[in-house]
Amino acid sequence: MKFVCSQSDLNSNLSLVSRAVPSRPTHPILANVLLVADGEKNRVSLTAFDLSLGIETSFQADVSEDGKITLPAKLLNDIVSRLPEGEITLMAEETEEDDSQIVFLKSASGQFQVRGMEADEFPPLPTVEAAESVQLPIVILAEGLKGALFAASNDETKQILTGVHLTGTTDSLEFAATDGHRLSVVETTLTPENDDQGDEGETKAAMPDLEGFAVTIPARALRELERIMGNHGQSDAIALQVDEAQVVFELGEQRLTVRKLDGAYPNYQMLIPKQFSRTISLERKRLLSSLERVAVLADQKNNLVKCSFSQEEGQVSLSVETQDLGSAKESMPAEVTGESGEIAFNVKYLMDGLKALQTKEIKIHFNEGNQPVIFNPLGGLQMTYLVMPVQIVK
Repeated sequence: MKFVCSQSDLNSNLSLVSRAVPSRPTHPILANVLLVADGEKNRVSLTAFDLSLGIETSFQADVSEDGKITLPAKLLNDIVSRLPEGEITLMAEETEEDDSQIVFLKSASGQFQVRGMEADEFPPLPTVEAAESVQLPIVILAEGLKGALFAASNDETKQILTGVHLTGTTDSLEFAATDGHRLSVVETTLTPENDDQGDEGETKAAMPDLEGFAVTIPARALRELERIMGNHGQSDAIALQVDEAQVVFELGEQRLTVRKLDGAYPNYQMLIPKQFSRTISLERKRLLSSLERVAVLADQKNNLVKCSFSQEEGQVSLSVETQDLGSAKESMPAEVTGESGEIAFNVKYLMDGLKALQTKEIKIHFNEGNQPVIFNPLGGLQMTYLVMPVQIVK
């Protein structure tokens, strides 16, 4: 194998796939990245796989000799990222003493030698053969993930809650995530705004395929998908395929495959109250800025912030009190309907949700201080953010 490519191409693509390399591989080969050089296409592909999440990408190169090999991902990443910009030559040669291969990495600054392992030992990425491919605009996935992904659980023992649940209809795709203390639901519309645009026309043709569609995808994989989408235009479309065990996303020369999360996702719609006795309308950025300031004094154990609201005064006050540190209080104007009172929250949950709501003003709906509180944006994104309040001990 021998090819010449730019340092920036190899570095960026290597950084992308390396995120699928396990930190504690169950087999030595999984700590490696697979390189395949194709002289006919003049392309080099890179693949990493931890047996659950797999990422494959390819880039243009001057390939003079076909071949494939696996190399230690971390070591290769550390070398390539430190090389100067310009051309890199990578060449593999078999050693005489054993069947392993030595890869020579040459740049303007010098040469490195890295010992590789046979590519035949590297497990192939799963494929989804029978399932139809559904074309989804990047803008739809980006909007849904931004509004829901942050609410997924980081606790691996909660399994199904470590993912984002996607459900489809003929004209919408809904994203939901919860960690048991909060819930975020985003409904995105698949109806194209302009029928004359080709990509959107394809999406319209694929919409019936989402009727009855439901899948729970690990949040970790979706965070990697966000990074991949960030390198493409919002007008691009991404191909989605799902079967009984796997989910595959394809975007240009990049492919992400991940094992679905098993089990029934909670019926989250049952958790969302339909009627409310109190509502508060206020400016989102002002509330977020105040929370960020008072949170400096929040107790790290409970991260508690108290919200007092007054209909007569037309304002909301935020207060934090920590025995060992001190206290803080800020007030802001708000439109309050219903009885005045106070309610308490985990300040981190509030800030996470406010960052995702992304509108100038928001509306807060709630009943009593021990019942779910709903945050909605006024205009724009169709998002529902539910947070369970913290009981105030009198």
